[in-house]
Amino acid sequence: MSADGAAGVAASTSEWPAPRWRFAPFDSLTVRELQYIYMARQAVFSVEQQCAFMDADGLDERAYHLAAWSPLQREPLAYARLLEPGAKYAEPSIGRVITTAAARARGLGRETMVRALAHAAETWPGAAIRIAAQSRLEAFYASLGFVIASPRFLEDGIDHTEMVRPGATAGLSAARRGD
Repeated sequence: MSADGAAGVAASTSEWPAPRWRFAPFDSLTVRELQYIYMARQAVFSVEQQCAFMDADGLDERAYHLAAWSPLQREPLAYARLLEPGAKYAEPSIGRVITTAAARARGLGRETMVRALAHAAETWPGAAIRIAAQSRLEAFYASLGFVIASPRFLEDGIDHTEMVRPGATAGLSAARRGD
């Protein structure tokens, strides 16, 4: 990625307007949105984290996609994928959570998860949510009400831990406050 960001637009993060959030099923994404989502995911997972894996895993078609868009960058500033129960786990799940390099240190990771949890609670009321968190982020996800549900395991060369958040509505107000 160039120093001025993938969109070729130079801007400091203090100049960025509030993002426009969009939550949509796969079939409602435009071709451009999908391309830019894939570009952002590849930039974070494949390039930054140097992780070779099949990102386009066939589950995107069954997912809801949450993205924070800005007119100053083609790719979403932040993104998460929500999967229905049974797609990956028995519970609904949230994954592919990213904040792009240009948008970091703005609280968008937390805001993305809070919004994803709110959408999950609305879409699957009362359901627990399961994630496969990068182990280095266990404390972050614990702050959102997730608890460790498995020993650490290696996935695509990175330590991960399954975590579950019981009842998608419990603790959401605390997560919004940043407690």
